[in-house]
Amino acid sequence: METNNWGRRIRAFRKLKGYTQEGFAKAIGVSVSVLGEIERGSREPDDHLIDRMTTVLQVSRNEMSYK
Repeated sequence: METNNWGRRIRAFRKLKGYTQEGFAKAIGVSVSVLGEIERGSREPDDHLIDRMTTVLQVSRNEMSYK
C-alpha cells in the first residue's frame, strides 16, 4: 500500500477513536514526530507498528489498509 494512504487511514481512525497525536503516539510507543511523519506519508510504518496501531484502535488490519 502506498505510504500516504497508510497515513491517511491511520489519522482517520485515530481521530474517529478520539485520540490526539500525543495520546496515540504514547499508546503505541513512538514519538509524536514519528507518528506525524507516518500520518503525512513521509514514513511507512513497519508490520510490528501496524499491529500495535490496530490493537490500540481496535480495528482490523484489513480495515486499516482498505483502499
